[in-house]
Amino acid sequence: MCIDDIRHEIDELDNSILDLLSRRAEKVLEIGRLKEQSNRPVFDAARERAILDRLAARNPGPLGKEALADIYGAIIAANRVLEKRLVVAYYGPAGTFTHIAARDKFGGGADLRPYDSIAEVFTGVEKHEADLGVVPIENSTGGVVPPTLDALLESKLQICAEIYVDIEHYLLSRASSLAEIKRVYSHPQPLAQCRIWLRTHLPKAELIAIGSTSRAAETAAGEPDSAAIGPALAGELHHLPALAAHLQDQADNRTRFFVIGPSATPPSGRDKTSLVFSLPHESGSLYRALGVLAEHGINMTFIQSHPTRQTQWEYLFFVDVEGHAESPEFAAALAALGPRTHLLRVLGSYPEAE
Repeated sequence: MCIDDIRHEIDELDNSILDLLSRRAEKVLEIGRLKEQSNRPVFDAARERAILDRLAARNPGPLGKEALADIYGAIIAANRVLEKRLVVAYYGPAGTFTHIAARDKFGGGADLRPYDSIAEVFTGVEKHEADLGVVPIENSTGGVVPPTLDALLESKLQICAEIYVDIEHYLLSRASSLAEIKRVYSHPQPLAQCRIWLRTHLPKAELIAIGSTSRAAETAAGEPDSAAIGPALAGELHHLPALAAHLQDQADNRTRFFVIGPSATPPSGRDKTSLVFSLPHESGSLYRALGVLAEHGINMTFIQSHPTRQTQWEYLFFVDVEGHAESPEFAAALAALGPRTHLLRVLGSYPEAE
């Protein structure tokens, strides 16, 4: 069989795929009407996780797991818009990694709106200016994001999904070579995450911290002897070429983001739960609290202490565990944990991201 014959077969397969996508979209429209009648939320993280898990288990190849997830992630995002064009608030401005996280999760069809602070993202969702919000929670090298912890504690919104984004830093500049660069702008975290590269390649450049990677690119765009460190998207938005790529000192640098919203997410079969608690200021209180989780077979994946705003030297503990708060095992653990804490609150249960 020659190439032209195979291409003809591919064309026929594409026609069949298009027909099936159209039929799928018609069913999505039906679901959208039923959701509207019953006042159910459009974004269903548990259902989307179940679709991807089912297809991954059924995948015969040769498409890999990641490729299949990318394809169906795009299909889900495009079909979600047919139900409703979601308004998604994110910690901006445009061109930041949070923008990338929101775009990756909700697609180009969503109405993505930047807000100037993490607290304002929460307020925007609480005031129904947006259906959902996207905020950073932790970076694999830079640690947690304290303003997000503060906002989660003060808000009644739920964590309803998580997103991971691989962090790839680019040197963005109108300069024609590294020798021309006198200043490098970026957010403090990217500057810290690219220390070795900067010390090796731009040892004499002035490093200037700025509010966001996108603002850094905007500033560098007006200075031909300056550069910015940030994602490729920031360069695209501000028409800055990339002089160098993959500046980050650690190749596996990732940032985790939360999707926040007014509704709880039902179990997907593979979930995490985030909770916060405070403890009596006495010896062994944390040990006893964590012992409750262990006794009930609940695996903890993350813990972070955070000072309270009310009392000096008093701390809150933010914890992620495997499982959903609606499960009997988890409910029993919470009932046992409650008497050992001053404060105990579930911040949300949500499908575990890849």
